[in-house]
Amino acid sequence: MRRLTREDFVRLLDRDVFRLITEVADQLGVECYVIGGFVRDFILSRPSKDIDVVVVGSGIELARAVGARIGRGAHISVFRRFGTAQLSWCGGCVEFVGARRESYSADSRKPAVENGTLEDDLRRRDFTINALALCLNRSRLGELVDPFEGVADLEDRLIRTPLDPDITFSDDPLRMMRCIRFATQLNFHIDEETFEALERNRERIAIVSRERITDELNKIMLADVPSKGFVDLERAGLLPLIFPQLADLQGVSRVGKWAHKDNFYHTLEVVDNVCRQSDNLWLRWAALLHDIGKPRTKHFDPLRGWTFRGHDVVGGRMVPDVFRRMKMPMNEKMKYVKKLVELHMRPIVIADDEVTDSAVRRLLFEAGDDIDDLMTLCEADITSRNAQRKQRFLDNFRLVRRKLVDLEERDRVRNFQPPVSGEEIMRVFGLTPCREVGTLKSAIKEAILDGKVPNEHDAAYDFMMKQAAAMGLQPVSSQE
Repeated sequence: MRRLTREDFVRLLDRDVFRLITEVADQLGVECYVIGGFVRDFILSRPSKDIDVVVVGSGIELARAVGARIGRGAHISVFRRFGTAQLSWCGGCVEFVGARRESYSADSRKPAVENGTLEDDLRRRDFTINALALCLNRSRLGELVDPFEGVADLEDRLIRTPLDPDITFSDDPLRMMRCIRFATQLNFHIDEETFEALERNRERIAIVSRERITDELNKIMLADVPSKGFVDLERAGLLPLIFPQLADLQGVSRVGKWAHKDNFYHTLEVVDNVCRQSDNLWLRWAALLHDIGKPRTKHFDPLRGWTFRGHDVVGGRMVPDVFRRMKMPMNEKMKYVKKLVELHMRPIVIADDEVTDSAVRRLLFEAGDDIDDLMTLCEADITSRNAQRKQRFLDNFRLVRRKLVDLEERDRVRNFQPPVSGEEIMRVFGLTPCREVGTLKSAIKEAILDGKVPNEHDAAYDFMMKQAAAMGLQPVSSQE
């Protein structure tokens, strides 16, 4: 990483928004700095949308003055309780805040705040790599303020706290999640002293809201290699406290010659495999939860060794509880994850046996529009160290994919409804809603999925009439 000069930072600040802030701040006679993630990401050559400006004075006053100078098109949102203001302009957003110092009580991560100096403000930052500031005043434009050697830590790819990490994490335990999240996103390592403080303060995570924890977990999930974050959460002792169902996957049981793989590390490998193929957050969650039912279905068979029969069904039933506990959306996203967890063994079973049209047709019917994501998950789930076995599965999966395309073109069974509806069955046989209607409708569906009847109305109608006759049902017209 090239060490940047003041001239590099001046070029960074040569844009309309910064020129305007500089002009207004100098007119008001206040010090102001662009701070934190924006500076960090520029040094790392990463894109950054967030612009945070710290003012030694009133951030709200400077934001209003800049907004007034812009005039039409600028929108100011003031949060007086927090001493902050957001300026929206030309699709961008700048947050202004006054420099401050903070103090904490033991039972809350919400600090008592009072006005402070720039150094006070930088000291309260979570990590040295975020305690960086660039001066926006004309006389010192582009001057880097780095009191805790954050640039050196960027060069060393190190996560470290500016002050005593025990105080940093005890004051605001969410910083423990942020520590691991930044290490995961940036592919940095955590300073040894800082990591030991994570372990010592892990119980403090109890005062952090579930929503904030889940927000950090989602950011870990969206990283290039999420497994790094979950391994660090486990090493620090945080995982059992925030995600016990995942922590329960850990460990290997042995009886004689029989042993099963560590399902925790297998799961993380599957997640990383999925991430190489998709940035879909909810597909990644499905990968993380796909074996969540294994601890509850674990069984030792003296003839077959360790089995986890039905873990897909049990895991699917656990998904709503996990989402509810994590304060994640209880909507179509949860249903999508639940479906993929419940179905994730189906393509594997098909690929391990003869790939029949009937089995593939049923898979397509049950997965519907999520079939491609399901196949991506299942291919990622093949983590066998036996190269020949792994290749055989992958070859069969390619055959399953080809059959899915062929059968969809021919039979149109994705998300299909039987071409003879329940209403038509009742009308033909003069029935009200009853068991016989459901039996006929189910028989039509099964016949189509088995390939015995084309997915067409007339063929399905003829099949219905034969089934009804075998059941002793007669159409209304015949009875008359």
